[in-house]
Amino acid sequence: MQFGYWLPVFGGWLRNVEDENMETSWNYVKRLAKRSEEIGFHLTLIAELFLNDIKGEAAPSLDAWSTAAALAAVTEKLELMVAVRPTFHNPAILAKQAANIAHISGGRLSLNVVSSWWEGEALKYGIQYEQHDDRYARMQEWLHVLTSCWERDHFSFEGKYYSVKDNILQPKPAIKPMIYAGGESEAGKNLIAQTCDGYVMHGDSPEVIGRRIADVRERREKLGLPQLNYGMAAYSIVRPTEAAVKKELDRITNVQSNSAGYNNYQQWLNGTQLEKRVSLEDYSVSNRGLRSGLTGTPEQVAERIYEFEKVGVNFFLLQCSPQLEEMERFAEAIITFQPVA
Repeated sequence: MQFGYWLPVFGGWLRNVEDENMETSWNYVKRLAKRSEEIGFHLTLIAELFLNDIKGEAAPSLDAWSTAAALAAVTEKLELMVAVRPTFHNPAILAKQAANIAHISGGRLSLNVVSSWWEGEALKYGIQYEQHDDRYARMQEWLHVLTSCWERDHFSFEGKYYSVKDNILQPKPAIKPMIYAGGESEAGKNLIAQTCDGYVMHGDSPEVIGRRIADVRERREKLGLPQLNYGMAAYSIVRPTEAAVKKELDRITNVQSNSAGYNNYQQWLNGTQLEKRVSLEDYSVSNRGLRSGLTGTPEQVAERIYEFEKVGVNFFLLQCSPQLEEMERFAEAIITFQPVA
């Protein structure tokens, strides 16, 4: 099992705590990334949103791609999984930028391709907003252009969304970045099965995650393609007693409807096609992380991780608050005692 984490580009993950002692700055994420390598974390997911959906639209947030380029130069082992939204990036230009970061990092770059859901953000940045299935149709074409530019020169393409004529991209990435994506709709799962290397899921129970993995595995088998890597989001709380865990859960889940991060709650629900509706308590932390159940004593959390491993999960992407201190706690209690494969 490998452990990763979401880089706190929004200054935290809690919608009810204004200051989580996680400064929205280059200095903080650099310190966090370098320390994470030392304590056993394998990768970090760098989310891409131009507005802050956790702390409110007016709050600061870091740009994903410039942050990834900077981290590539100051880390040595960490996989940098950078989120990218096709509606916000020309695929041939992004292929060039990604190839450069892949070289800077020594082949540690991967992409998490995301279907945009936030209409208000797109309009504020002059981006055309498309409906759900249209976004996935664009994504499929976008991925074809991106990977073709990495694979060969003199590539030309004329599609519904993109046109490329005699593209030349040098230097190409020595190690082709892996492509991850998430989604629970039919359009999303079909795209992932056809084109991706990994499937990243929102948090849920081992039973639900197991069914989701089995579904995508079956789609891959029908296409005659090798299996994917399967990862999932989780919010972690590791404490010595159940009473201490409950105290921390109570602290982080009392989101009020007048909080800054609540404003786009309904818009987020309307812009996605989820298998199950999300409660306000679920929404108190990002990506349904509490549903994963990585909250408990070290023994309880380790057992829960084993349950996910049995259904096919290969890696976790953790959120916690404050990030650095809680990752230190998780590494000492859980990662240090994981059996070596």
